[in-house]
Amino acid sequence: MSLRRALDDGRLRLQDTTLEKVTEMSISDELSRLNELREQGALSEQEFESAKAKALSGNSSSMPDALEARKLWTMLIHLTQFCGYLVPLAGWIVPIIIWQMQKDNIPGCDAHGRAVANWLISFLIYFVVAFLLAFIIVGIPILFVLGILGVVFPIIGAIKAYNGELWEYPMAIRFV
Repeated sequence: MSLRRALDDGRLRLQDTTLEKVTEMSISDELSRLNELREQGALSEQEFESAKAKALSGNSSSMPDALEARKLWTMLIHLTQFCGYLVPLAGWIVPIIIWQMQKDNIPGCDAHGRAVANWLISFLIYFVVAFLLAFIIVGIPILFVLGILGVVFPIIGAIKAYNGELWEYPMAIRFV
């Protein structure tokens, strides 16, 4: 039986002490590394003390941060819409897959995934209407504007997501 399945079934539980031991090991490793650098003369006493305080406070740049992971995943939900420029339909499939995989693991992913899904569905509807209107020339400028919005909106959404904000796409109809 796989570890993932055992965790999901509740037969195996990880204890918080495991995470604490890993963090303590990381901090002790970091302090050992800093001490070696100080003894070699690569760090001054002041630099050593500053880095030591940073490591002990948990602000070490080498430690993964849940906030950074959240920012990354929510930003990726928006930016993966551009995958469609490389592989047809990937701009629709990849954001939905990321959303579905991370919505229970990362806080905020569900809201960002819903915003992107609503935009993708709305974009499709607007595109079909504009395409039909293109036969009477009215839809040509609409298609042009939709093309620009299809690039600008995901970028704005990604920037806002990285800043920790949820940005509902303008003109997106709420379906999910």
